[in-house]
Amino acid sequence: MRWTLIEKADPTKINHIQESIGVDQPIAELLVKRRIETFEDAKNFFRPSLDKLHDPFLMKGMQEASDLILQKRNEKKPVMVFGDYDVDGTTSVALMSTYLRGLGFEVLSYIPDRYDEGYGISYKGIDHAKANGIDLIIALDCGIKAIEKVNYAKNLGIDFIICDHHRPGNQIPDAIAVLDPKQEDCNYPYDELCGCGVGFKLVQALQIKLEKPQKEIYKYLDLVATAIGSDIVPITGENRILAHFGLKLINSRRRPAFKAILEQTKKKELTITDVVFMIGPRINAAGRMKHGLLATELLCETNLEKVKALAQDIELYNASRKDADRSITEEAIQLIKDYKEEERFTTVVYQSHWHKGVIGIVASRLTETYYRPTLVFTKSGDKLAASARSVKGFDVYDALESSSEFIEQFGGHKYAAGLTLKENNFEKFKTKFEEVVKSSINPDLLTPEITYDSEIQFQDITPKFIRILKQFAPFGPRNMKPTFVSKNVSTTGFVKALGEEGLHLKTNLLQNGIVITAIGFGLGNKKEIMDLNEPFDIIFTIEENEWNGTTSLQLNLKDIKESN
Repeated sequence: MRWTLIEKADPTKINHIQESIGVDQPIAELLVKRRIETFEDAKNFFRPSLDKLHDPFLMKGMQEASDLILQKRNEKKPVMVFGDYDVDGTTSVALMSTYLRGLGFEVLSYIPDRYDEGYGISYKGIDHAKANGIDLIIALDCGIKAIEKVNYAKNLGIDFIICDHHRPGNQIPDAIAVLDPKQEDCNYPYDELCGCGVGFKLVQALQIKLEKPQKEIYKYLDLVATAIGSDIVPITGENRILAHFGLKLINSRRRPAFKAILEQTKKKELTITDVVFMIGPRINAAGRMKHGLLATELLCETNLEKVKALAQDIELYNASRKDADRSITEEAIQLIKDYKEEERFTTVVYQSHWHKGVIGIVASRLTETYYRPTLVFTKSGDKLAASARSVKGFDVYDALESSSEFIEQFGGHKYAAGLTLKENNFEKFKTKFEEVVKSSINPDLLTPEITYDSEIQFQDITPKFIRILKQFAPFGPRNMKPTFVSKNVSTTGFVKALGEEGLHLKTNLLQNGIVITAIGFGLGNKKEIMDLNEPFDIIFTIEENEWNGTTSLQLNLKDIKESN
């Protein structure tokens, strides 16, 4: 693994923030690297405030969107709320549907079937709206590229409001309003919202138009925080505020769905990471294994008995999802081992029987294993569908755009995307994608990299340091949990291999007379470095370990290497 210092921070800025807020140098350095350089920046970072949310009407299309919705309310017209089948989409539909019902709307919630309709706005969904006398569809977390489908709806007399956060193509759909802060001519101050976040801004705008208090809609922030975490958007700016308060709401267990999902966990305080690994996969499992609408129903339901029954169903789907994920990953790894090809810059695998609902998870696992831009294909109707994942620093969306002559449809982000193509184009696409990646990727990106914030000594890890560090949360892209390097460390003599086949390590580390316990998941093969009785360097995050009601300091080791 490559250990890379994130960047050098300006010493003048470090001194300034150190003096402004009275913190030690290691904390000041962490802040400057997060672009927190003044007292005001620090205040906003450490004390997030809902008063700092941006005016929703700064977003292009917000005036038209809110006017049309209120017009439909006056006309007592039903609306369809349409969202994607992942966590961002299902939470968006739950938020918007609940809010509009509270305004007296008759709402038809719609999530497309992953297998029958595929990703995004569907003709089937539009036809369903028409059959139910609906002439307005509010699409969330999808729609920015649905040019033909929006035109099809328009010909049927159905208008669209699109709330999306994906990158637009060359053309914008002919909707009444398109809310997407990534549009070039949208001057909204923050363009990293998730789909549910864009939906929340629309709800904010409606509250303002109706002259209702904003605090009435803060009860939806648990949904927004779940989407922010699960969709892996940056936890900066407005997202940080929404995630901070949404996390508090999740931890209050006020929403019956979250209470039921979290009943099994003994954790008192969930972090965003816990939300990503405990709540996200369960919500996702409904769309992967059965139907995304089940997740939306669970999130909206208030009857405790119904909630428990739905949560149990979703738990079963999640167990099935885990089994499918495991078996497909094993098959894919065997396929890769069977290849008799020269060193490739990409990993592209296909089997027609693979479960479409888990190919994204499998793509992520293969990326971790082989560290290449990765595509996992399966059969979907008369076409092939794939999930794409990338390595840090490489834009897989751009690579797909450069290979688009063989693609039917694609969409997504820098590090994750989805696509469909005709089966007879698979080999041509595979060759083209390999060529594009080979000619454009920096070969260094094919070696896993761990970035770290700074080098510290064990003596820097004081109770005050840990207390301030905890306030850097919630963590996520562009505000990752601080990672440190300590050099010339040794063990007290206690080094233990844990787990099956000794995959993990537990040890007591020593530096300048200070002893700290450390755990290293997946680092069992590094035990020999510790057994040499020679100094070594570690890269780690700092955690508090909860065990039997006791909390203790622990280093979570990411890698170990011999000291120079």
